[in-house]
Amino acid sequence: MAHHIVLLPGDGIGVEVVAAATQVLDAVGEFSYEKRLIGGAAIDATGGPLPDETVDACQGADAVLLGAVGGPKWDSTEAGRPRPEQGLLGIRKALSLFANLRPVKPLTALLDASPLKRDRIEGTDLLVVRELTGGMYFGRKERDADRASDENAYTRPEVERIARVAFRAARRKVTNVDKMNVLEVSRFWREVVLDVHAREFPNVVVDHMLVDNAAMQLVSAPSTFDVIVTDNMFGDILSDEAAMITGSIGMLPSASVGEEGTPGLFEPVHGSAPDIAGRGIANPLATILSCALLLRHGLGLSAEADAVESAVDRALEGGLRTPDLGGDATTDQATRAVLEQL
Repeated sequence: MAHHIVLLPGDGIGVEVVAAATQVLDAVGEFSYEKRLIGGAAIDATGGPLPDETVDACQGADAVLLGAVGGPKWDSTEAGRPRPEQGLLGIRKALSLFANLRPVKPLTALLDASPLKRDRIEGTDLLVVRELTGGMYFGRKERDADRASDENAYTRPEVERIARVAFRAARRKVTNVDKMNVLEVSRFWREVVLDVHAREFPNVVVDHMLVDNAAMQLVSAPSTFDVIVTDNMFGDILSDEAAMITGSIGMLPSASVGEEGTPGLFEPVHGSAPDIAGRGIANPLATILSCALLLRHGLGLSAEADAVESAVDRALEGGLRTPDLGGDATTDQATRAVLEQL
């Protein structure tokens, strides 16, 4: 029986990279697809960034593949105006996806494409585990003519469940990142992480790092990290910073997962890149690698996931380079290069 995947192409290059990624999925298995609107495209069509039909379809899927959302067309400082990013936050909430997994492992063929020196990034193989459904992004929001505020709040169960994801994923250690020297919510976060460690994972090494130091260490000594666990806002920032270790944000996949049995959401880390949308030059590799995460974490198809990742590695070793990697391969050419390796 074919696995059912809901496609959310979204905005900008999302449409192009999702179309490319489905070709790769079809090369390794049998899937049925259902396209739905999200983000700016949904605002244009329905007035809101996340139609009920999209939520219903995703809740009934085996997995969800997202392209990207957003763009200057929908930017506004007007309070209450719908924004494409609300669609992404909303679907994560609707599917109870509380953990975002972002692996960062520079490929050998691209070590010299990174803005960091080769000897600084060699051996890097880390995972950022970001909490997705709490914190400032979902807290109470207030604004008037002279004041605005965003509540940053976490409950004990929210911190416990994300800590467990991190400890289970660890090979060597978990680095908890917070700002406990300033924020009360960070002091609470660290206390709960320590409680989970002591009760459930005493054999895993844990250390703690303030977020400003973590930002510096990610570029000065990225290979020292194994698993980083942090809250929603810090995780959003640090995972994008970590993306540049690979040489291009166009190379990083991500997975958003919840409790067992919940359909996961899989997406590239990059944005909608409206400046290159429609030109056929977007790098599809992050979305293709997101399909590998979809196969592994969403559908339990580890062999197929390995095959996709290996094909990307071999295509790059064979000289594949899209414009963001210093080459001139088009989206179609990059996709064909991967398919040839499969």
